[in-house]
Amino acid sequence: MKRSIIAIAAVLALPAAAMAQDTTPAPSDSAAKACKTERASMGADVFKATYGTNKTKSNAFGKCVSKRTSSEKANHATAVTDCRAERTADEAAFKTKYGTGKNGSNAFGKCVSSKAKQATAADTKADVNAAKTCKAERKADADAFKAKYGTNKTKSNAFGKCVSKLAKAQQDEQPATATA
Repeated sequence: MKRSIIAIAAVLALPAAAMAQDTTPAPSDSAAKACKTERASMGADVFKATYGTNKTKSNAFGKCVSKRTSSEKANHATAVTDCRAERTADEAAFKTKYGTGKNGSNAFGKCVSSKAKQATAADTKADVNAAKTCKAERKADADAFKAKYGTNKTKSNAFGKCVSKLAKAQQDEQPATATA
């Protein structure tokens, strides 16, 4: 009987061990990590004000992870497109630039990974910077801040709307400054 249980446990453990070998984190895992970093950079209160949508703002972390997961998927898709174009332009140079394995055979994965990570880091930095700017603006004149950014009946969503607007503007400026 004991051997049967051990054999069943071993068979059930095989898929888990096989899945553990995949070192690419899921977008939601990376998103959770980015949100933890962002919460630490902003501080808990500003983080809750930025992402929280319920009365107590207790759903902030989940909302952040949801936003970041979508963003990471988009960043990955953009990185794939960019890396394909770069590889098509000059495959030998591409392998030399990104490849670390034998014959540079891992170049495409390394390219996608590095470009997606850069884009995610830029997104996080834009949100943190926007939150700091919004915090200062709100501190200067809370009523004017709510009137300017708030869109719901009580204008209680002003902080999140401010961060979203400023972060988007900052991200839209990045491609122009990156190519200059």
